[in-house]
Amino acid sequence: MTGNPAPPTATVRPFLVPHSPDWEPRGRALTQDLLAALAPLAVRVEHIGSTSIPGMAAKPVFDLQVSVADLEPVEAAFAGPLAARGFRLSPYRNDHVPAGLDDAPENWTKRLWTRRAADGVTAVNLHVRRTGSPGERFALLFRDWFRAHPEAVPAYARFKQSLAGVVDSTGVYADVKDPVVDLVITVAEPWAAATGWKA
Repeated sequence: MTGNPAPPTATVRPFLVPHSPDWEPRGRALTQDLLAALAPLAVRVEHIGSTSIPGMAAKPVFDLQVSVADLEPVEAAFAGPLAARGFRLSPYRNDHVPAGLDDAPENWTKRLWTRRAADGVTAVNLHVRRTGSPGERFALLFRDWFRAHPEAVPAYARFKQSLAGVVDSTGVYADVKDPVVDLVITVAEPWAAATGWKA
């Protein structure tokens, strides 16, 4: 993530909560609302990240992914609908490129909107990525591998809880967690090839 402005919440101390069974229907409602609001530029909207994985402890922030054919028009086109829903555009424009991957950083470009929790309003990180991009695929593969391997969820959740207990900001939390996520993907890629998984 070097060289990119930090998200607005990067200085907040990380706080994890146990998995809640209502995360799945809440995520589905959020994705349906956003798809309706952001179409036709939004090709699809997916619930990703730890709150999308059954049994996974997580920060009480939903990660959602909007897939678009082209990133260029989205800032202007999405500005109104997202502002009406309490979202603010972040200056953060690039995903972490996995360690050991020889890929140009521009292939991992995205747009990010964030919404903080308020009365009756769910906190959300909204990642807008190009359809077919490595960042879009990475997010979906991470989610689906854990969904297919529930036996791996407790160990990863314990790692996150231990990490959250010793760092003082979500920025540091994310930086330390990134290499572990990279290791998960090295296991997930052979699974994807063997099962014919597609993003």
